[in-house]
Amino acid sequence: MYWKIERIINFGPGDFCKDGFAHFGFHDREGRLYALEHQKHFLALVGKDNRLEWTIATETVFEGVPNIRAELEFPIFIDTMEEGELVVSNFGNSRLYRIDVAKMEARLFVDGSKLGIKKAGNCVVDGEGCVWLNDVVGCKIWRFDSAGKPILTLGDGTPGFQIDPAAFDDVRFNWIYDLRKGPDGNIYVLDSKNFAVRMIDINSRTVLTLAGKGKGGYGGDGGNARYATFGSSPEARFDGPISLSLDEDGNIYVGDRFNHVVRMIIKETGIITTIAGVHKSIAGKNNTPQTIDPLKLNLPEISSMDYYDRRLYVPTDITRDTGDLIVLRKQS
Repeated sequence: MYWKIERIINFGPGDFCKDGFAHFGFHDREGRLYALEHQKHFLALVGKDNRLEWTIATETVFEGVPNIRAELEFPIFIDTMEEGELVVSNFGNSRLYRIDVAKMEARLFVDGSKLGIKKAGNCVVDGEGCVWLNDVVGCKIWRFDSAGKPILTLGDGTPGFQIDPAAFDDVRFNWIYDLRKGPDGNIYVLDSKNFAVRMIDINSRTVLTLAGKGKGGYGGDGGNARYATFGSSPEARFDGPISLSLDEDGNIYVGDRFNHVVRMIIKETGIITTIAGVHKSIAGKNNTPQTIDPLKLNLPEISSMDYYDRRLYVPTDITRDTGDLIVLRKQS
């Protein structure tokens, strides 16, 4: 397979949605697009022609757009519960809210601060209707039942790493930036300060390392992902790869932030390769819509990738107030 640039959208100051796309957002299984505004603490459902169906925020965001009241603070992820309700996680206050859109109501689902969760990451719903959550800086992963009760924790909060398979009771992580559910039902972890991708095998109660060997760098393309290295910037607060996504076949995509590239781990072979980006990016430079070669894209700061319907959505920050959204389409 290969990848084609389908669209490049340049977002400027004040752009929340543009041309029907959000700079940062996630699609659900039915293709609905939820746009997140981390810094302004709200999210929205994007309808046709950039029209917002509703927002979720502490108070009304846009005049004429219905708002569901919830105390969001740096919302970071959204997923759909079995009953059709939404669950939203907040990095800022470590709270998870359940959203009943039909009733336009929100209720507190998990108050992570009371559980000792330092910075809540992604809220991912598994096949049993339970919610997985990564504590980004706390080096733990939590699993909650559908009522919000914690039923499992992985890691004791001490940074650590195991290349070999680790049992649930023994596993350690080091700053977990991303968490996703795979098509196989297992949970995939971007163990970022360990520069690794790991998989939580729910049935065997084991955590496997799929990519990375615990060290930073830019190596391994064309070979087994187990021996690959990912980008590092020791002076950065969030060192290591920062974004993870999977497609319907179980192929894994890593936003290798400090190498300025997107890398793909092929499910069938375990081979890793770079599919987009130039290793030496140029700060402050937008991509032009005329760019056609994914390997010539300027991707200075990749974050919050999303995959839906053979498309990989790659957002980048160009400056504090501007950025690009690259839409890559998978070709057979």
